[in-house]
Amino acid sequence: MTTVAAQDATMYWLSGRTRNDLFMLYCFDDSGHSGARLREFVARRSADIADLSVRLRALPADLDYPTWVRCEFRAEQFVEHFLPEPDWPGVCAVLGKLLGTGVDAAVRPWRLHVFRGVLGAPAGAGPAMVVVLQMSHALADGRRGADIARALFSEVGAAEPVAEGESLAWRSPVARAERTEGVAEAVTIADVAAHGDGVSGVGADSIAAPRRSVARRVAAQTARLGAAAVEAVPVDPIHVHSMLALLRMPIQFARTAIRGYQAFRAQQELVESTTAGRLPGPGPSFTPSPVNRSDPTKQHAHQVRMIVCDAERLRIPGHTVTVVALTAVSIALDRYLTARGERVNRLGAQVPMALSDNGIAARNNYRSLGVDLFIDEPEVLTRANKIAAALADRRTRAQHPLLTAQDRVTAVTPARLLRRDIERYPLDIVPDSIAGHTVVSSVHRGPADLTFGGAPVRFTGGFPAIGSVMHLTHGVHGLGDTVTVSIHADTAALPDIDIYANLLRDALNEVFDCATRSAS
Repeated sequence: MTTVAAQDATMYWLSGRTRNDLFMLYCFDDSGHSGARLREFVARRSADIADLSVRLRALPADLDYPTWVRCEFRAEQFVEHFLPEPDWPGVCAVLGKLLGTGVDAAVRPWRLHVFRGVLGAPAGAGPAMVVVLQMSHALADGRRGADIARALFSEVGAAEPVAEGESLAWRSPVARAERTEGVAEAVTIADVAAHGDGVSGVGADSIAAPRRSVARRVAAQTARLGAAAVEAVPVDPIHVHSMLALLRMPIQFARTAIRGYQAFRAQQELVESTTAGRLPGPGPSFTPSPVNRSDPTKQHAHQVRMIVCDAERLRIPGHTVTVVALTAVSIALDRYLTARGERVNRLGAQVPMALSDNGIAARNNYRSLGVDLFIDEPEVLTRANKIAAALADRRTRAQHPLLTAQDRVTAVTPARLLRRDIERYPLDIVPDSIAGHTVVSSVHRGPADLTFGGAPVRFTGGFPAIGSVMHLTHGVHGLGDTVTVSIHADTAALPDIDIYANLLRDALNEVFDCATRSAS
């Protein structure tokens, strides 16, 4: 049993107010196996992956953060979808509906959606099998989620993610058998002590030695009997946890106050370092655009599109795939808004960046960076250079130790206080100033050596959640020699997603062509 980190609990509690699940798509060749056989594989394989064998257990009144507890696979965690027209557009239509759903991490924190016999899927000629791993954000961020999926779809012997605090005995049938044998032996000896040696009608001297022998045996097992008795008494772990949480609460308040003061001092140092030029300044702020304000009179619906690219077409000299994608988004979104008669002067994007070695033990360990997209720069490669420099500055600042001071405050904040703040936060209000107009989340998911039902993988994709401010998000996910740029949008803010998808596809080609011409 492992207590959930504050960052992960935040994701869990937010899921009760807005949809924030991870949706990781993997497209394979169709293996030809039945749904029942694939379900059996998932059940067997997930049982050996610690992160897929847990669920959350909350405490009454949120006296402390929830805990991860052991659970078994349920048949309803494997969902096979049968389409009237088993083709790629049909998959995208159903996927849009799925993105409006959420799993309950207190029941089961993940679910697998399977589409078999899909025609017209990218990156292959024959029928495809599309698999979507839906996962509570409390269980993983994008990077950890990719590791979990790799464990599920890797050949036997691949490394498996291990849940924090997991004991080897937790999953060991040998350890469980040893405990059972110990209790059985103690009960047998106790039964002998209670009923004597079964001898009657014999003199006291003749029975004294056997009784002393039994007494010695009973004495030798006293410790085992005590342990067995403790195990036999029903103790509700939730009540024990709640009591301990109440006892810890004054300490938590004190630690929060101390770390709060440390965060205040760190903020002062941060300002001094920024003013002195030793640290890049904070990210810019932007005025919301039409894709950040949806018409409440219009129907809201999730919609997705995917652009599957040869990875080489998103690799240009001196720049990462993330910078190429950001540059293409800057071109496409500017042109899209201009065509709608809603052009803005500035555009920005939020880019999640994974953190490491910051002393925060959480499944969600990242920071969102606000980056200017420099739409006022007409030359494509110059714009890419500016975006790359801005992104580098945001990363330098985000990785500075002073920035972790506030994270350390959150880590020790009492659960009831954090839950109250989350419940009161005005999620439905679009602020006057935002850190970006869209999201571009980029994760490389490793080599293309994954299989499902014995069939090889073609590509992968992902869809960052949309909310009250972000009605258009992008996922950039690499697997082997492919990179998929995924679009997730709300119809109320982006009613013509195919127009935008075509603009983005053209922009990706434009960035590559400009880099090619420049190199020659």
